[in-house]
Amino acid sequence: MKTLFNLFFSLSLVLLISSYSEPNHAFLKSNNFRDFKSDDINESSDWKLAVQTYTLNRFTFEEALDKIQAGGFKYVEAYPGQDFGAGIEGKTHFSMDGSKRDKMKEMLDSRGLKLINYGVVKCKSAEEWKQVFEFASAMGIETITAEPLSEHLNLIDQMANEYGINIAIHNHPSPSSYFHPDSVLNALNGKSDRLGACADVGHWIRSGLEPVECLKKLQGKIISLHFKDLNEKSREAHDVVWGTGVVGVEAVLKELKSQNFKGVFTIEYEYNWDNNMPEVIESAEYFNQTVKKLR
Repeated sequence: MKTLFNLFFSLSLVLLISSYSEPNHAFLKSNNFRDFKSDDINESSDWKLAVQTYTLNRFTFEEALDKIQAGGFKYVEAYPGQDFGAGIEGKTHFSMDGSKRDKMKEMLDSRGLKLINYGVVKCKSAEEWKQVFEFASAMGIETITAEPLSEHLNLIDQMANEYGINIAIHNHPSPSSYFHPDSVLNALNGKSDRLGACADVGHWIRSGLEPVECLKKLQGKIISLHFKDLNEKSREAHDVVWGTGVVGVEAVLKELKSQNFKGVFTIEYEYNWDNNMPEVIESAEYFNQTVKKLR
């Protein structure tokens, strides 16, 4: 009888602990990420959802790709300064040699991932821009996210058309040269459609600007977005799960839909650095659900 009681007690305790420790996130399942499928959106619209590996800058590029793949994503935007991992020396910089490009491709291809965008790039010379475009061409990158010097705008417009690769001008917060959409529009004046904007909606908040109003100013010029939501309207604000902050994500998506925007939304989650993929997944879920409502 005592043995039976102990067995019953142990079983009850296990069930209690399991119930208490069950993850509180609908997007997690067991020890793996929920089977979020970004192509649920891509198959019925022209909006692609990518993950910027800067989100995972505490990890190697190899580790970041594993996490992105586990989240069910297909598209990646890499940045120039991440350690490779996988026993490969060096970083994901555009100046890498051909053998490292091949290894980088293998790392992506083996996981079913496409490197669709790359940046943010800041080049000091025409020679560096040549390296960037050669790298982007070799890697099949569609858009280079950049903050170019004003004296390089004509050069990169010419190169963008030569290589068939877009340049999207990114807005870091004030006092960055491109923090305000007016400065981006001035840079794009007289340039081809290969040059456009990478709209970072969170950085607009940090600069004291309203994202929807900024998007309206840039209508027809937006190539891609660095997408985020923030906890407050201040320069010190940090990322939160989309739809729970002050950016007004649903209003932003409505505005982009009204503009007939076609392009890439890159998730750039710059908070909870050591374990932010759950928030990335939940943000993607919110995006998915909101887009479905807007159809």
